Amino acid sequence: MSRIGKKPIQIPDKVEVKITEQNIIVKGPKGELTLPQCDVIDYKMEDSIIYVVPKDNSRYARSQHGLRRTLLANAIEGVSKGFEKGLEVVGVGYRAEVKSNKVILNVGYSNPKEYTLPDGISARVEGNKIFISGIDKQLVGEVAAQIRRIRPPEPYKGKGIKYIDEVIIRKAGKSAKA
Repeated sequence: MSRIGKKPIQIPDKVEVKITEQNIIVKGPKGELTLPQCDVIDYKMEDSIIYVVPKDNSRYARSQHGLRRTLLANAIEGVSKGFEKGLEVVGVGYRAEVKSNKVILNVGYSNPKEYTLPDGISARVEGNKIFISGIDKQLVGEVAAQIRRIRPPEPYKGKGIKYIDEVIIRKAGKSAKA
């Protein structure tokens, strides 16, 4: 049985969780998220605590136990606090800016690259750092990964778009003949 799945989920104030036959609807100050129900998982709500319990001991139920608990916990955290992912643009002349719902990147190509942000995601630029924020953890991570994919960091000079906490392992360049 999942160790993570056994942990109860505390529902903070201002967050409302409604469990229906098909979906779980989580409403909070930052927005609303809907999660699909799983047929092998039961959700028991007592006061402001939710317990995620598998209906049987099948392999599928055990595999879904921790996953469904984590998805619900992320949804609750997202509508109450939100999520943020940071990217850093490294390189001479490399710049980023945000105009309405587009991130415009000048990262060494002949023309600037534009990335249109999906609904529910916002971005801001501070110097050479881009911050992606939203209530859906999966969508925030996916948008950050797609922006990073425009110019991934290279191992010789470290130029490119990298996560703020990412460490680029440098390679030695060509050595001159002696």
